[in-house]
Parts: sequence; structure tokens; C-alpha cells
Amino acid sequence: MLGLSSLARQIQPSATLAAGAKARQLKAQGLKVFDFSLGQPDFPTPEHICHAAVKAMKQGHTGYTPANGIPELRAAIARLYQTAYGISYTPEQVVVSNGAKHSIYNVLAALVGPGDEVIIPSPYWVSYSDMVEMTGAKYVLVQTAAENQFKMTPSQLKAALTPRTRLLMINSPCNPTGTVYTRRELEAIADVVLDASLSVLSDEIYERLIYGDSWPTCFATLRPELKDRTITVSGASKTYSMTGWRMGWACGPVPAIKAMGDIQSQQTGCPCSVSQYAALAALEGEQECVEKMRWEFEERRDLVCRRLNSITGITCSVPQGAFYAFFNVAKLFGRMLGGKSITNSADFCQAALEQAHVNLVPGSAFGTEGFVRLSYAASLDQLNGGLDQLEKWLL
Repeated sequence: MLGLSSLARQIQPSATLAAGAKARQLKAQGLKVFDFSLGQPDFPTPEHICHAAVKAMKQGHTGYTPANGIPELRAAIARLYQTAYGISYTPEQVVVSNGAKHSIYNVLAALVGPGDEVIIPSPYWVSYSDMVEMTGAKYVLVQTAAENQFKMTPSQLKAALTPRTRLLMINSPCNPTGTVYTRRELEAIADVVLDASLSVLSDEIYERLIYGDSWPTCFATLRPELKDRTITVSGASKTYSMTGWRMGWACGPVPAIKAMGDIQSQQTGCPCSVSQYAALAALEGEQECVEKMRWEFEERRDLVCRRLNSITGITCSVPQGAFYAFFNVAKLFGRMLGGKSITNSADFCQAALEQAHVNLVPGSAFGTEGFVRLSYAASLDQLNGGLDQLEKWLL
């Protein structure tokens, strides 16, 4: 019998993907399940992007590309940051990967290793901690508070620093909370970063999905010195509904970006050729499709928060970005629901799936107990149907 490595024994499957798999199992049994577990836009990829992929295939762009991505796409990404944020990157400062998730891992592999510490504000996206551990480094969680909109303060960051701290991972808009830091709040964090000589991985994958009077901020632009300390990660998955196309990218200092490209050359050879041409069309084509999706997400957000807050025992703050509601269910702990004792968020989600057929993700998977994440990347009919079920179940 084959023996597993210590890494294989240590790493757990993604909680969100595992939740999605459970929902599919019940659906296969003929049950109607309202699945709000995955962070995947329910809109089809815009037609002009799909057309570009077909055109690329017909033109023979189906072979290996440079390990760090085709020059045209890297140049388009550099232009995007110049236009959107006024920050100048050359194509050599851009690497294209198989999704933003791949980009994040490559940043970690290039910058940290055994003995290093990585600071992560919590709640955090489920894969951050495992990816840090895969490099041999140690993650250090900074627990934020709902009363402060789940935002890490400069004093909290300072308190988490040790001589081994190498990297800060920050995510705004945030998965799972939808929190968006203001520019002033990020500037205060940036000053701590510079005083401590930290590097920063800024995950900005939800940068185009922001609501109300909130505004996206590119962390690398906050102070002139930050450009050489920050690697910005984003991608096409959320903005253009291209999750399965696996198109992510990172921008930063040449030595780090080159190292990421070298690592990637050994991992995957290169990003998907056809997807790169599709991403190029996404960035250079019309952007009305993005605003249409953003507007619909905002409408869904308002519906979900209003309905969740009308359910006794649940409270939900209104997220400023992304497409998640991170709601508090702690008042329901200690209750019996359908004969099951609810003592934590995992119990709540398991019972909700088994009894109400509503699939959610426990806050414990994101490092924060007492909360549950609902993805409102679903139609209004689906959202209303699932919330009807949840409400009936909790009566």
C-alpha cells in the first residue's frame, strides 16, 4: 500500500468545493437543493469572449505558450493597471497563471518557506492557510470583529509581527465577508507594512464587484515604496464570469514575477492557450457586460440581506463588495433543529442541507465561528426559494 506524504496527510480539501460536492450528491438523488456554497457567477461568459476563444482555436493557437503567458495578454494587463489605477507595469512585471488561486500559490512559493510567518486577517478565504502551509511557512491569523466590519486595524497588524514575519495577505473586497477597506484604512496598514519591511500579497480578484459609494483601491498604489513590496493578484473569473477558463494574473517586482514564472514552468508548463486569448478579448472588449452583472449582484445583495435580517436569530451586515453574505447565526446555537443539536456553524450548515436542502458554508471554514457564508451568485428565483426554505426551517 502506498504511503502518503506528510503534506498529503495535512492538507484538507477546499471547504467550499466540498460543500458543492455534497449538494451535487443530494441532487443526484432527485432532491431539489438550493446551493449557495460556491463563489461562481451564474451568468454565462459573455459571447464576445467565447467567440475569441473559438477564433483562437481556428487560428491554431492551441499549443504551448510562454510559461508566464502570451506577450499580448501581459501587455493588456499592464495597460489595465495604468488606466484603472495609474500604476505603471511593464509586461515583464506581469505573469499569467491558471486562475488567481494558482497565482496566489505561486506568490507564496516564490516569497516564503520554512521558518517564515505569513499574516492573514480572519475571516479569510478557505485556501489561504493551506497554501501557506504547503510552502512550509506558518500562517498567523489576526481575528477581526464584525463590529469593525471585519477590518484589521494597524494596531492588530503591529501586534502580530514577529522577527519571522515575511508577508501580509490582504483581500479587499473580501471573501467571505464582502468587506471593502477604504483608501485611508489601507494607507494606515501600508505605513505599518513599510515600517516593518513586510512584503504584501494583495488579492484583488473582486475589484470590479463593488457597491454603493465604496471604491476599489490597488494596494500597490498607496505609497511610492509599496510597488516594490507588493504583488497584486487578480483575474478574469469573477469580473467576466470565467471561472472555468482558469485565468489569473499577478503584477509586481521583476525578480518575484520572474521567480513565479520559473515555478510555473515546472508546475504546468504554461497557462491554457485558448483561455489566454479569451482573457485578452475580455480586457480589450466592451465592458458593459461587467456593469450589468455588477448591477444584478447589487440587487441580489439587497434582497438577501433584507430577507436574512427578517429571520429571527439571524443578523447580517450589508457587504460592500464581492457576492457573499456572511451572516451571524450564533444566537441559534443551543437549539434543536429537526432533532439535531446546533452547537456551531458546521452543525448549522449540515442541518440546513439535510433538512431544508439549503447548502451554505460554515464560518469556521473561514476562520471565524458563529457565522455562515451564503453566495448570492444565483438567480433571484433561486435566492427567494432557498430563503423561503431557510425561513420555514427556522420557524
